[in-house]
Amino acid sequence: MNISLNNCHNIDDFRTMAKSRIPAPLFHYIDGGADDESTLRRNTSAYDEYDLIPNGLADVASIDLSATILGQKVSSPLFLAPTGMNRLFHHDGERATSRAAEKYGCYYSLSTLSSVSIEEIGSLTSTPKMFQIYIHKDRGLTYELIERCKRAKFTSLCLTIDTIVAGNRERDLRTGMTMPPKFTPSNLLSFAMRPRWVYNYFTHKGFKLANLEGKTEKGSKESLSVIDYINSQFDTNLCWEDAQKAVEAWGGPFAIKGVMSIEDAKRAVDIGASAIMISNHGGRQLDCSPAPFDLLSDIVDAVGGKIEIICDGGIRRGTHVLKALALGANACSMGRPYLYGLAAAGQAGVEAVLSRFEAELKRNMMLMGINK
Repeated sequence: MNISLNNCHNIDDFRTMAKSRIPAPLFHYIDGGADDESTLRRNTSAYDEYDLIPNGLADVASIDLSATILGQKVSSPLFLAPTGMNRLFHHDGERATSRAAEKYGCYYSLSTLSSVSIEEIGSLTSTPKMFQIYIHKDRGLTYELIERCKRAKFTSLCLTIDTIVAGNRERDLRTGMTMPPKFTPSNLLSFAMRPRWVYNYFTHKGFKLANLEGKTEKGSKESLSVIDYINSQFDTNLCWEDAQKAVEAWGGPFAIKGVMSIEDAKRAVDIGASAIMISNHGGRQLDCSPAPFDLLSDIVDAVGGKIEIICDGGIRRGTHVLKALALGANACSMGRPYLYGLAAAGQAGVEAVLSRFEAELKRNMMLMGINK
């Protein structure tokens, strides 16, 4: 099926276009979840449990989507969550996603496992930027990354706490997904069927984990699975004391990503975090865990007003964002939707995704009778 950006009217359309543009191992890395993928599916279906009530005659001639996230005024309450290795999905990688975020005035997040460096993204755009860290076994590396973010003028930091070991991502095991891609007899056909991707991959600057080059035992020139990288490099001894030390080392706006319980939300408040991201890593870690949206109301009741609350995961429509905000979230974040756009058409694809969300938010706010 041939599809173009002009024919992409929703996130499913961008997903279809992405699937037609990149090799199967890369598409399934974006698209897949852990085990039976029940949590992956629930992340989106959870939004169906609530309705939006329209009100009329409300003067909605002017709609204001602006929000303040981690102290920064931005044009949208929806921001780009950290996702790794964007270079694999399009040769412009994080350069494309960060430029698109800047164009639409959105908060942007860069992953530790990005294929473009902290320093380059720091100088490339002026949009508010978050850097996402893990606690590596080499604690010195973690704190080195924090210092690099300070020098690069990032506006916030977030610590991911749900990835001490890798989830069982069976699609990646079946397709032999590695970083960088390793061409084998079993997957060669899937790459050969995407000649445009192959051409662009080999005629542009090569893939690397730009923030970790020369810093870890698993160098970026060695093909390995994401599962192997996580299990070999991330510290399973991670505890709340480590999180507090990271908050103190950064000394600025700081989010804890991967909070999925009231207890953890309260601990985040106690250690001085600025925000929590209610997240199950896009259904890629513990299958059979609840959706972030399922937990939102209870967590808002427990810590709302004490810490910013960001609902991460499963968002495919502007109405999903509005439902989360209505239940008390300060903002929402998304990963797969903009990666589908990136894989489909680079920066133009990410911009098209952001444009669709902006249009849906404005239209549905008008239909609900709210203007801010």
